[in-house]
Amino acid sequence: MKMKKLAIAALCALVANGAFAAKKATDTTPEEDLKTYRDYFFKRFPGVPLQEYANGVYAIDKVSRDSWEAIEEFPPYEPMIEEGETMWNTPFANGKTYGSCFNDDPAQRKHFPRWDDERKTVVTLPMAINECRSKNGEKPLKYKKGAIANLLAYMAYESRGQKTNVKIPNKDALAAYDKGKTVYFARRGQLNFSCASCHMQSAGQKVRADILSPVLGHTTGWPVYRSKWGELGTLHRRFGGCMKQMRAKPYKAQGEEFRDLEYFLTHVSNGIEFNGPSARK
Repeated sequence: MKMKKLAIAALCALVANGAFAAKKATDTTPEEDLKTYRDYFFKRFPGVPLQEYANGVYAIDKVSRDSWEAIEEFPPYEPMIEEGETMWNTPFANGKTYGSCFNDDPAQRKHFPRWDDERKTVVTLPMAINECRSKNGEKPLKYKKGAIANLLAYMAYESRGQKTNVKIPNKDALAAYDKGKTVYFARRGQLNFSCASCHMQSAGQKVRADILSPVLGHTTGWPVYRSKWGELGTLHRRFGGCMKQMRAKPYKAQGEEFRDLEYFLTHVSNGIEFNGPSARK
C-alpha cells in the first residue's frame, strides 16, 4: 500500500510493526514522505507551527521550553562561535582561508547536505570543510567534536534564518535518500529499536526524565551544546550516540550510511529555518 493512501492515524502502528522496513523504502516519493510526516505531526501536536519544530522538544513542552529560554539568554555555545570565527579568518599555511573554498561566505548551511552527481555521493558541510583543508595542505579535523564543531557553530550562526531546501535531483540521489530512509526506519540493536521508534512513534513521550523530540526539525540546530556532553557536538556524534542507546554498533561519522541518513532527515525538515548552534539537555 502506498503511504500517501494510509490514514495518518495508522502511522504509529506502521512504525511499531516494521512496515517501514528496508524493503518499503522505495514505496513512496520524497514529496509523499514530506506531506505524510507533516500531516502526522500537525495532527499529533495541534497548534504547533512548522517553524517551531526547529526547537525540538521545546516546541511541544512548555516546561522544557521555559528552562531552555533561560539558558538561551546566556548561550553556553557563544565562546565556540567566536573560536569558529577565528578559525574561519585564520589563513592556512599556504596563505588561503576557508573562504577560498566557500566563496568567502560562511553562511553555507542552505547548500548542505547536497548530492554530488559527479562523485555519486552525498556531500555534507563537515565533509566539505575537511576537503577544503586537504585541498590546502592541512590535516582533516575529527568529525564528532572540537575544532570542527566550533567552525560549524560559526557557520551555522551566520546561516540562521536560511531555510532547509534539500533537493533530490535524479535517480541516483533518490537511491541515497532511500538508503537514508532505510537506516532511519530499520530496527537494530539489542533493544530492537529504530530511529522512528522514538522520534515518530513515541515523540512527546518520556524516556526516564527525557521527552522524545519529533523528527521534524532534527537537523536544523546543529552543532548542539548538550548539557550531558558539556560541550558542542556534531550531528553525526548524536547519530552514533542514539545507536549506542539502542545497543547497536554505530556507523562511522561521515561514513556513507550516516551521510545518507542526514540527507533523508534534512529533507524531512525542508522549509524549516536553520537556527544553529543550539543548546539541548
